Amino acid sequence: QVQLVESGGGLVQAGGSLRLSCEASGAILRIKVMGWYRQAPGKQRELVAVVTSGGSTNYADAVKGRFTISRDNVENMVHLQMNSLKPEDTAIYYCNADLFDVDGFRRGSWGQGTQVTVSS
Repeated sequence: QVQLVESGGGLVQAGGSLRLSCEASGAILRIKVMGWYRQAPGKQRELVAVVTSGGSTNYADAVKGRFTISRDNVENMVHLQMNSLKPEDTAIYYCNADLFDVDGFRRGSWGQGTQVTVSS
C-alpha cells in the first residue's frame, strides 16, 4: 500500500505565504513524478506544479514566479512554497505521485488534500 499525506494548508491573507508538504510512504519502489494539483469549489482539478526525480519542473501559468516546487528524493517528499498568494489560489491542494510499487506496478496515488484559503 502507498499513502500520501499533505500538510501545511491553512488560512492566509492575500500576499502571504504558505509551504505545503507531502510525504509518500509504503511499498514504493520508485517515484517518477510528484506534483501538486488543486480544486476550487465548482471547478475541475487542475495541475499546479510537478517535479521529476531528476529535478525537472513544470508550473501552471497562473503560479509561475510565485510558487516553487521542490523534491526530496531520499525522503519521498515534495514541497510547494507558495508566495504572493491571491484569493484565486483558494482551493483544496492535492499531492500526487506517479510511481512504481515494490511489486512493479505503475500507480498514481493521491493524498487526502489540504485546504488553502486566501482572504482578501
